[in-house]
Amino acid sequence: MSIEDGRSIDTATDAGRIVADAIQDAATRAARYAREVAERRVFPTPDVVAALDQLDGPMPAHGSAASDVLRRLDEVASPATVACTAGRYFGFVIGGAVPAAAAASVLNAAWDQNAAMRATSPAAVRLEEIALGWARDLLGLPHEARGALVTCTTVANVAALAAARHALLARHGWDVEARGLFGAPDIPVIVGDEVHVSVRKALAVIGFGRDRMITVPTDAQGRMRVDALPRLTGPAIVCIQAGNVNTGSFDPADAICRVVHDAGGWVHVDGAFGLWAASAPQRAHLTQGIALADSWATDGHKWLNVPYDCGFVFVREPEPLFRAMRMHAEYLQTDQAWEPLHWTPDSSRRARGVEVWAALKSLGRGGVADLIERTCRHATRFAQRLREAGYEILNEVVLNQVLVSFGSDARTKAVIAAVQEDGTCWCGGTVWHGRQAMRISVSSWATTARDVEISADAIIRLASQAPA
Repeated sequence: MSIEDGRSIDTATDAGRIVADAIQDAATRAARYAREVAERRVFPTPDVVAALDQLDGPMPAHGSAASDVLRRLDEVASPATVACTAGRYFGFVIGGAVPAAAAASVLNAAWDQNAAMRATSPAAVRLEEIALGWARDLLGLPHEARGALVTCTTVANVAALAAARHALLARHGWDVEARGLFGAPDIPVIVGDEVHVSVRKALAVIGFGRDRMITVPTDAQGRMRVDALPRLTGPAIVCIQAGNVNTGSFDPADAICRVVHDAGGWVHVDGAFGLWAASAPQRAHLTQGIALADSWATDGHKWLNVPYDCGFVFVREPEPLFRAMRMHAEYLQTDQAWEPLHWTPDSSRRARGVEVWAALKSLGRGGVADLIERTCRHATRFAQRLREAGYEILNEVVLNQVLVSFGSDARTKAVIAAVQEDGTCWCGGTVWHGRQAMRISVSSWATTARDVEISADAIIRLASQAPA
């Protein structure tokens, strides 16, 4: 057997040596990228993005050596990446990757493990199991809660809500996994009017529909109003937020859980980033009552700063999630221990637990708390600088999210566009209560106080130049 660079593969040792050479080349290039990324524009220029077309063309008739493939990727694609691993990216609640997790991902790629079950990778499954236990404790969730790692909070919402669907329909004697939803008893689904789009998507995927939810009004900060909850006469699914995607606010979990549980219902927490506030002593009060819920979804690639992709799903009672997700085939040799493929929508799966374990091991409880608290302080400083410059902060800055208006909607849009074109930092736009706003999300371990000041200076400078 041969490969395109002419080297013969006659033994496993030959194959291993060729892979090792390629990984060493990639590691060298990745290290150079990491050293230089902080000095780049945060978002690439249009000409650099257009150059990506150089990677297109007809499918090659003959292959290329790994070294040539890596060189081409590095030369053309590296400049067109977004510098979200540096300290001045403040869009879409995207974290960076803490050093131990970023390095572990390189080792993880070399391992190339299928984390479906112990028979495919004892190491991957055990590391995931340990990391889940550490994360559960950091997040203040019940000790009996179980779960798994998935790609993102959207998929975590799918899994958790499928567990809720199983549990509530089983009380009616309905086996939803066997019989589906055709003719099933009705299960009301209740959300706030600030519900995240990922929850709507999850409800659509599991058959509850995007548009049949009962929507509850929220207050000025996007928190669900308990007094506006509909009267519950039986089991219902109620989805609450831990960290509104615009304001960072939290639904009043304590009161909602008590009302819903009195009626025999299920409370699910969509906490893509905000759930991690529980790990920071000065922010943990925001999560009061969250542990009373029945299921939780959050991301690792946001505030925990592990590489993409990584999400967590947890459920208080393990059985409904297991029943909703389990797989059976004679060739699947699983034992009685926890096996990930029975707890997630996917079977073949990346070994995300390697990077989560590395991040939590390297940070420790104190390091995670500092990461959360430090980025929240940076958000508060952004709000202070922009308010002092005469611009309106639209939200109570309780977490890592800042909403800014620069006057009219047109002017705010112009400032956002100017900031994105300038390249010093990157902030996105949103609409909050009918008003255009710049949204600043501080989520990266790499963001420093200097990054905040440089970015605030740039925003204020560009805002002063925007047409009134």
